[in-house]
Amino acid sequence: MTRTPHLALISGSTRAGSTNTSVILTVPEVLGEAVRATPYLDLARLPHFNPDDDVEPLPAEVVRLRELIAGADAVLFCTPEYAGDLPGSFKNLLDWTVGGVEIVDKPVGWINASSSPTGAAGAHRALRTVLGYTGASVVEEACARVPVPRAVVDEGTGTITDPAVREAVAEAARRLLAAIPR
Repeated sequence: MTRTPHLALISGSTRAGSTNTSVILTVPEVLGEAVRATPYLDLARLPHFNPDDDVEPLPAEVVRLRELIAGADAVLFCTPEYAGDLPGSFKNLLDWTVGGVEIVDKPVGWINASSSPTGAAGAHRALRTVLGYTGASVVEEACARVPVPRAVVDEGTGTITDPAVREAVAEAARRLLAAIPR
């Protein structure tokens, strides 16, 4: 019997109704039982990063984040772009991963949900840079642009309803899963 891979899903948005969070919430639906998927939606609960605080005992929310990453076989991110870069709150989350070893050599990818012409290129350039510092293994095939218009998000569940968009999300996630060492 094969073990079901565990995928950590991290939304880089604190916004209610974020299309980035919709991507994260949709992944477990489109992959079904092929994966154990755990969304992380508590970005706003993380304390401001201070290297002086990156010592034991760590803040409880940082412990929870690092345990999620440590227990996952791969990590999928979805983040917006603000002012041409990563949102500060998401950069804060990434800063908390630099001091740990949980993400080292772990396969990571991201889905870009932006409908803007730039496609959040600045945010993803910064994400690639920071993930390089963490030692994560960026899976290029699992880094995809999947524009998600608000009109295709179910207001009740927050998940994506459009079949083509759902399939594009599923395909990026499957590519990440395929990169997990067996």
